[in-house]
Amino acid sequence: MKIILGLSGASGAIYGIKTLELLRQSKVETHLIVSKWGEYTIQKETTYSIEQVKKMADVYYETDDLAASISSGSFKTDGMIVAPCSMKALGGIASGFNSDLMMRAADVCIKEKRKLLLLTRETPLSAIHLENMLKLSRTGAIIMPPVPAFYTAPKNIDDIVMQTVGRILDCFGIEISQLIRWQE
Repeated sequence: MKIILGLSGASGAIYGIKTLELLRQSKVETHLIVSKWGEYTIQKETTYSIEQVKKMADVYYETDDLAASISSGSFKTDGMIVAPCSMKALGGIASGFNSDLMMRAADVCIKEKRKLLLLTRETPLSAIHLENMLKLSRTGAIIMPPVPAFYTAPKNIDDIVMQTVGRILDCFGIEISQLIRWQE
């Protein structure tokens, strides 16, 4: 499997980092893009350095590299995850405004009918945000706000993050032991 992972500048960088870690453990080839504000958020919200995050990926791309392999539909992937997905990234993807590699790679997934999952991070949501989400959902994109599952009885933030990451990976058919499933 090959999956593109984008980390935009929304709060919640840990979702993207934990996704990257688990994709690596699952032997999935990862292609990483981190926006300028994604780098800032990693620095402010986590104990990881941007260099540590880059090294977790099989391939890292600069966000302004629109000649990168992942900017072409001829480069086969199993899809893309944007976690976290800012409203700026969401709006750019929804409008087809390919101003950077993250938006272009997402656009390629849409046009090639590949899986695209957006872990949207904003609250409250405006009508513009909702319209962009609906527009992308109609193209087949998966809109997945990180909503905690309290039936898992989380004991800490990592439990909450891992449950969401497990649900992300579920969408790509990747099973992880950390995902707690609903039991009757």
